[in-house]
Amino acid sequence: MKLISGMAFPKNYCLLFRCFAAAVLCLSLVGCQETGKKNRFSLWKDDSKEEIAVPAWFTADSAQKLGLRLDSLFKQFKKKRGFNGTVLVTKYDQVIYKGAFGFADFYRKDSVTVQTAFQLASVSKQFTAMAIMLLQEEGELNYDDSVQQYLKNFPYKGITIRALLTHQSGLSNYTYFADQLWPDRKKPLTNKDVVQLMVAHQPKPYFKPNVRFDYSNTGYSLLASIVEEVSGMSFAKFLQERIFEPLEMTHTFTYSVDMATLTGKIATGHTRNRQKRTTDYLDTVLGDKGIFSTVEDLYKWDQALYTQKLVKRETLQEAFTGSRPFKKQEEDYGFGWRIKPLPNGDTAVYHGGLWHGFSTYLLRNPKDHSAIIMLSNLPNGSLSYLEEIRQFLYPAPDSVKQTLAMKGKR
Repeated sequence: MKLISGMAFPKNYCLLFRCFAAAVLCLSLVGCQETGKKNRFSLWKDDSKEEIAVPAWFTADSAQKLGLRLDSLFKQFKKKRGFNGTVLVTKYDQVIYKGAFGFADFYRKDSVTVQTAFQLASVSKQFTAMAIMLLQEEGELNYDDSVQQYLKNFPYKGITIRALLTHQSGLSNYTYFADQLWPDRKKPLTNKDVVQLMVAHQPKPYFKPNVRFDYSNTGYSLLASIVEEVSGMSFAKFLQERIFEPLEMTHTFTYSVDMATLTGKIATGHTRNRQKRTTDYLDTVLGDKGIFSTVEDLYKWDQALYTQKLVKRETLQEAFTGSRPFKKQEEDYGFGWRIKPLPNGDTAVYHGGLWHGFSTYLLRNPKDHSAIIMLSNLPNGSLSYLEEIRQFLYPAPDSVKQTLAMKGKR
């Protein structure tokens, strides 16, 4: 067999080469079509973190002192107020305190660790909003699209995806109307069931859409259904493939009836009297709740939001932008995030949650890249003392303190 050198290719070799090149091109086009939705916008994905200036006073020594003070505060919460759960606090992207208190299961006396997963309750809503933002950025939907474009026979007109995100749909709460319309409480209720109940029975809305803010679990369950309709996969799978896996949130998952088969520690919800809470037919509805995670995984989530690994910064910024038509309230709401001024004048985004024996809280301050993450499986009111933590981490300037003191004397 003779070796072919230079450019002297016989005609049959040229023909063979052209056929091979055409085959490669066709295969690459097919591959692009099959994975287009996942890879189409991957070129701009950016893992680099948004940088902020770290002040000279924030040193390893000062961070350690902050951590020791926080440890003292949380030990007081545990001793005097019965805090049971896990906590992680950051400042300038650094973990300055991490702790675990009490039991994952009071009956078994199974101690909580920072690797214990808790039901996030309404803290789950920020992940639902992110799922919608991913699809919006990829051109699969628009915030101002009608819900009726995606959910067949949806009986309520004039409700947009944006209205669902910002709690301005006016829809009645599915946890209430399901009590009346779902006859078999032993049969789990799904997101599709919620939609079908609304189609079949048309529960009366509380008010017309876009009139005012009214916190709505129904709205976020519908957003999960829209994600399923648009993506062609289950909501749980979408979150896993598009958010949890890319961020290496290995201890984060959604509720399912066979959740007990999962490995790793999972906290049990309790009543305030430390009695075990059992799950019921409402637990299987996702979007408004239903995500389990750990403080360490939520720290990964917090840090990822300072990058463009999931969505562009301008896309995320809309989630942190207020939406209430009347601005008299101290707080506002974006997409899955509450917006609140801190004592020092910074603006934080946060969310709390309460569901079936779990009480949760996640606050982020983009100004200094700090976060407070608290997860509890004992809703005894101990998280109501968070104001002390906020005052400690974000103290009001002396001028503000003097003004408040003068008002108190009047």
